[in-house]
Amino acid sequence: MSLSSIEVISVPVSDQDASKRFYSETLGFTIDIDAEFADGSMRWVMLRPPGGGTAITLVNWFDTMTPGSQRGTVLGCDDIESTAAGLKARGVVFHEDAIEEAAWGRWLTFDDPDGNAWVLQQTNPEFGG
Repeated sequence: MSLSSIEVISVPVSDQDASKRFYSETLGFTIDIDAEFADGSMRWVMLRPPGGGTAITLVNWFDTMTPGSQRGTVLGCDDIESTAAGLKARGVVFHEDAIEEAAWGRWLTFDDPDGNAWVLQQTNPEFGG
């Protein structure tokens, strides 16, 4: 057996339409799938970050996944100043004004409309990123 990747991360949301707009229009994610399943009683909304990578699915059918409970999922970027400026122009509000720094990289944090916390990170290439 060999694990090769993380395929999909489930993001708990209260309103799939509002979240789909945020992730596609504000963050620039590509919509891969928006389809009903379970005889039309549920909806699978799957998106990918710009440039590809692991998909997210906007879920509202898991009782144990409360909207807004996700923390610490990292979105990578090559230029944090430029990326943050572009996201701010589209309405993203970051938790802090200044970019935080450590040996491994630089980052800012923000929330989606439900309060799921995301990290925008530019990894230091000398750290192995």
